[in-house]
Amino acid sequence: MEQKKNPKADLNRNRGLFFITGLVLVMALAYIALEWKTYETTTYATVGLNVADDLSEKVPFIEFKTPPPPPPPAPVIPDEITIEEDDADITETLIESTELDPEEEVKYEDIVVDELDDDITVPFNVIEDVPIFPGCEKANDKKACFQTKIMKHVGDNFKYPEIAQEMGIQGRVNVMFVIQKDGSIGDIQMRGPDKNLEKEAARIIDKLPKMTPGKQRGRAVKVPFSIPITFVLQ
Repeated sequence: MEQKKNPKADLNRNRGLFFITGLVLVMALAYIALEWKTYETTTYATVGLNVADDLSEKVPFIEFKTPPPPPPPAPVIPDEITIEEDDADITETLIESTELDPEEEVKYEDIVVDELDDDITVPFNVIEDVPIFPGCEKANDKKACFQTKIMKHVGDNFKYPEIAQEMGIQGRVNVMFVIQKDGSIGDIQMRGPDKNLEKEAARIIDKLPKMTPGKQRGRAVKVPFSIPITFVLQ
């Protein structure tokens, strides 16, 4: 007696469906693998100190020229020349002498001397007594200690903006600030390739502690300081 196969036991019955399902899964996995994005969290900033950098944009100079004034009119020559008699009265112009009479008393008025302007700004590189960063009071080279403390402050407070990481933005932000006469930080200006990087650089500088102000000839003065902060992705 011939044995008949059960249709449910036929392994080739759904062979096409299994093949299409597997192909779709493989293509989906390949697409996800190709489109998958990862970002490395390792970022760092390089710091340069007091690099001269003018933050103001240069504007082309436009020269305006005014037309020259017209020449003076020619002297008018009279048609007739009148000859006066020798006995005619002629009015002469008297010229007063400007020489001082030695016997005359000279009066001198009091001279008022304006007070010196206290709003003086002295560059960091030429100031006599540099601003003192907290912790550098007993340092022999206070200028070198100041620069070291600034670099450490930037490194400790540095945080790469997440939106800049996602967009792959990097570059250098030039920052300039002024150490005021009371030791506070003010007049922060920055210029960089992206607003998010500029905002982060300003945040770092704004967290600087209050310092002992710089002095020129024994007087507290304003001291500008510039520092470039470079944002690098790895």
